[in-house]
Amino acid sequence: MSTPAHKLRDGCLQAVIWRNHGERGTYYTVNVARSYRQGDETWKETDSLNADDLLAMAELLREAYAWIKTQKRADAKGLRERDGVTAK
Repeated sequence: MSTPAHKLRDGCLQAVIWRNHGERGTYYTVNVARSYRQGDETWKETDSLNADDLLAMAELLREAYAWIKTQKRADAKGLRERDGVTAK
């Protein structure tokens, strides 16, 4: 299994960013989850959110968007440098 490119957490909420490679180049996907305890010991994850989770998850997704945007710029810059193209 591959390693996530980046993880963001806020309490029991997380957004995991994955870097993928396809025919059209690099792209990013995000998986969201909320951790909860089942019984006394077992931790589980779900993609179902409570109403109280929504604002915090929206903020994690905003942070994920900003991180991905920065990475895409770095990816594009790396490709330009690799191909010997100078920015104007």
